Amino acid sequence: MKKLLIIGYVWVEKTTGAGNRMLQLIELFLEDDYQIIFASPAQKTENSLDLTSLGVKEVSIELNSASFDDFISSLQPSVVLFDRFMMEEQFGWRIAKYTPKAIRILDTEDLHFLRKVRHKQLKKGESFSNEALLQSDEAKREVAAILRCDLSLIISSYEMKLLQEVFSVDKKILYHLPFLLDKIGDTIISNWKPFEEREHFVFIGNFFHAPNVDAALQLKLIWKYIKSQLPNAEMHIYGAYTTQQIQELHKPKERFLIKGFAKDAIEVVEKARVVLAPLRFGAGIKGKLTEAMICGTPSITTSIGAEGMHADLLWNGFIKDDWNTFADSASELYTNKSIWKQAQQNGKQIINELYDKEKLSTPFVHCITQIVTNLDKHRTQNFLGRMLQHQTLQATKYMSKWIEEKNKN
Repeated sequence: MKKLLIIGYVWVEKTTGAGNRMLQLIELFLEDDYQIIFASPAQKTENSLDLTSLGVKEVSIELNSASFDDFISSLQPSVVLFDRFMMEEQFGWRIAKYTPKAIRILDTEDLHFLRKVRHKQLKKGESFSNEALLQSDEAKREVAAILRCDLSLIISSYEMKLLQEVFSVDKKILYHLPFLLDKIGDTIISNWKPFEEREHFVFIGNFFHAPNVDAALQLKLIWKYIKSQLPNAEMHIYGAYTTQQIQELHKPKERFLIKGFAKDAIEVVEKARVVLAPLRFGAGIKGKLTEAMICGTPSITTSIGAEGMHADLLWNGFIKDDWNTFADSASELYTNKSIWKQAQQNGKQIINELYDKEKLSTPFVHCITQIVTNLDKHRTQNFLGRMLQHQTLQATKYMSKWIEEKNKN
């Protein structure tokens, strides 16, 4: 049986976009008859899912420990999937040494360096620039991990273009694989609540994630423009790991409500009339916005929010970067049924054309098969990757060995 080892940065949670993404990949590989082992050095949380219920074996592993060498030597997986580049840095050289024939795949989730550089530039009041990316140490680390792997999964079309055009990464080792979602058919549409039965605005996001914290703070500023135009509407903020900073935004008299953790995000979003997501920095594609489309709930977001998500298709609402026009668009979308209905249909088209898992899964599985069949040739053509395996990984290897010895004392 084909074996897939997933090395998780964290244990899978359904409260995060990254968690839902991982569940989609797990389902895809299960359907292709892989035996899956999910291993992580992280601690579980109360929101961690029980993957054994899906038929996935769970294993706790240690950083900087020879115990992993014994584990991987015994397991001998055919494919290893690194959940974010930090896991490739930690375990990549061990995989290369003890299971050299295993295909190494990096699921980037999003480009971490892109999100971090944007955040730094925002805090400095600087305009975003590719030059800043090229000077970033985070970019050097993450692109090096991409080069060392046989294939990297890139979730956003914008990030695919960025890696090829700005960082000159060979397309042969990149694969554009967005969220894998069910098509929106007549049955789903028939269950959508109509315009008249929906009320209020909603934002939902994990508050461990800095862009979500910032978005909630921006919503507080934007809300003062919206609430005067819509005296009966409320702003509902949902999310796991709510911080004190977010809790202090709770102002019932202003109809700005911090609701905390949502046990069922879909239920929350499908009751709302409009999703608001004023994201000022970030990367990847946003689960909160595809979730809105699935629920038939129009949204307003920023250029960063919608980046790489809709190709040349019309957005399911509005894309606005100025907070005054953002607020005006929120009022218009909330009150104008015909614009709202059209936005809803736009969302359906985006999901069905760009995120259809049936259409996306088969070519991806074929790509993996092709790499398996031609692995030596595939690696020979990736000269930069082989060079980094020869040089850079030696440095990470000996740093890891040093930590391992230090931990014994």
